[in-house]
Amino acid sequence: MKEVTAKKRLGQHFLIDLSIAKRIADTVDVCPGIPVLEVGPGMGVLTRFLLEKPHDIKVVEIDEESVAYLRKNMPQLQEENIIPDDFLKMKLDRLFGGEQFMLTGNYPYNISSQIFFKMLEYKEYIPYCSGMIQKEVGERLAAKPGTKAYGILSIFIQLWYDVEYLFTVDENVFSPPPKVKSAVVLMKRNTRTSLECDETLFRKIVKGTFNQRRKKLRNSIQQIVGKESSLLSDPVLDKRPEQLSIAEFIELTNKVERELV
Repeated sequence: MKEVTAKKRLGQHFLIDLSIAKRIADTVDVCPGIPVLEVGPGMGVLTRFLLEKPHDIKVVEIDEESVAYLRKNMPQLQEENIIPDDFLKMKLDRLFGGEQFMLTGNYPYNISSQIFFKMLEYKEYIPYCSGMIQKEVGERLAAKPGTKAYGILSIFIQLWYDVEYLFTVDENVFSPPPKVKSAVVLMKRNTRTSLECDETLFRKIVKGTFNQRRKKLRNSIQQIVGKESSLLSDPVLDKRPEQLSIAEFIELTNKVERELV
């Protein structure tokens, strides 16, 4: 069977460097024994190394041509472990009989952020996540307060996961090569069990402030609490959103909530 044709609408860039594929597969060693779900296996360059690991491996692939290729060319991957579906629409809580699992993959660049927000919906089932994404997204995932890359994605992911930027990948290890460099990251569920503030309000504040990230926090917070609020004299509002840590955003959310009571 001929190789799969990369489809731009699916954001497909097939990894062709086996050494990089093995390095990504080796990230699952962080969680011995737990099942692994690979998103977007394509022609299985990463899958072949995952199958060498002592894990129950399933793959989910939306591309019918890739599914057919895997069924024909990768007999060691049992057919019931090839899921022809859209990961973003799947229910993940019963995928491995209700067990926790690790998420990995050479993720389609056009939906990588959506994949991680989906992960957050099932964070109690996904204690680990690794994989390759666009370098810019990897930098945002791992960014610290005070840096240009720090923003909404950084905060929402780091609320629940510790993020490690592992290494950068050049364009020439893909077919077709993307126009940007890539990054491999590893995320581990942290010890946080609750947000310690109103989560809906927290999301509103984080999104609202970063939508005006060049302005001081006072500008966006005023739109929530009103012009007469005493909170507007708080010196923390002289900062810009990228200067606040997650803990400071939680503290700010609690201050705003008290103003709204």
